[in-house]
Amino acid sequence: MASVKKELIIEVPAEDIWAIIRDFAAGPVRMAPGYAIDSKLVDPDTRVVDFADGTTLRERLVTIDDDEQRFVYSIIGGSVTPEHNNATMQVFPHGDGHSRFVWIHDVLPAELAQAFESGMDEGLRTFKQAQESVTS
Repeated sequence: MASVKKELIIEVPAEDIWAIIRDFAAGPVRMAPGYAIDSKLVDPDTRVVDFADGTTLRERLVTIDDDEQRFVYSIIGGSVTPEHNNATMQVFPHGDGHSRFVWIHDVLPAELAQAFESGMDEGLRTFKQAQESVTS
């Protein structure tokens, strides 16, 4: 199994970032508009997310922990079908009006880690730019 961990400082308050991340239905599009182009519920705990590069992911909600501002999900299908996937996103206050965002994917087979890392990097660039431009 491989783990990919990414951290990002966003110049937006943690509660604002958490409101986006915890939105299971629309969170991906709110997080990275233009990178994630559609997100729709197919049942209360499963969504399908379409990305600009043609990738489609079917994701299952595992938990939303408002106290810890932690969101857990798993990719269960789509154009990428890992043998195993567990992902967490967590938001922490960071200084005055800023957030530290931590995103971790654990994935099998390990060979998928490089593709996950590339996608996470692109998503995070879009996320930071989109959210900071709203508040500036």
